[in-house]
Amino acid sequence: MLVRQQTARSGAVLIVSARFQPVVQHVIAAGHRLEYFWTRERRNHEPVLIFLHEGLGSAALWRDFPAQLARATGLPGLVYSRYGHGASDVLAGDRAVTYMHDEALVSLPELRSELALDDVILVGHSDGASIALIHAAAADLPVRSVILEAPHVVVEDLTIASIENAAKAYKNSSLAERIARHHADGAKTFSGWNRIWLDPAFRSWSIDEYLPNVRCPALVVQGTDDEYGTLLQVDRIKRRCSGPVETFVLSDCRHAPHRDRPETVLRRMTEFIGQNLQPVVRTEVSA
Repeated sequence: MLVRQQTARSGAVLIVSARFQPVVQHVIAAGHRLEYFWTRERRNHEPVLIFLHEGLGSAALWRDFPAQLARATGLPGLVYSRYGHGASDVLAGDRAVTYMHDEALVSLPELRSELALDDVILVGHSDGASIALIHAAAADLPVRSVILEAPHVVVEDLTIASIENAAKAYKNSSLAERIARHHADGAKTFSGWNRIWLDPAFRSWSIDEYLPNVRCPALVVQGTDDEYGTLLQVDRIKRRCSGPVETFVLSDCRHAPHRDRPETVLRRMTEFIGQNLQPVVRTEVSA
């Protein structure tokens, strides 16, 4: 069962699960007020799962999945909406080509500092998976492991075509209305994401250079029918990361495996996290 929840600050209507009612709090990171919630209270500096949502996502749009993964692993989960998403501060202006780098190297480190998140496992979806890779490689902060669901490492023709289709759907279908239900300003959230990905300057975007500095264990989860990326992304991560990389490729699965195949994905992620609860790894950038 899903219920609607209206935020007092922005008036945005967020759709959340009636089975798990988060207590939303706020933190300042990179000069912006961000919403976040815990799946449960953290105890005794235990490792924390940090959930990094997709390009049009938010904390609430993860639905029950963070709470389910947290329960399955016995770890607390920290779920937040990045700047311009959910009930966090509304995006002002256009996104920069480096927006995922900025999130990984400025905003997320500040959030970790403010909330004392020194021992973490990153669970990223789409843009969030790319942010997780950059952060693990170059933020010079400890990361135990990363889970990368439908990650972007380079820009593919398929990705651009699907984002162009999304722009058409936003104008000609109920997509705009659906997005508006989940964000303080859905139009700005959508245009910020759509315009930068379709900007010619973004076509050469790549995080290939960061991959050799990812030394912590990684699990890549990818659907064969992902409309925003192909197995090329998985192959690049597997070949170039310095740490151990496991892959989990699902047939009949699109861009959000945790929604398309929830039980299977939950089981595999839980297994991976349990296997890698070893001493924390600190990554450093090569000279």
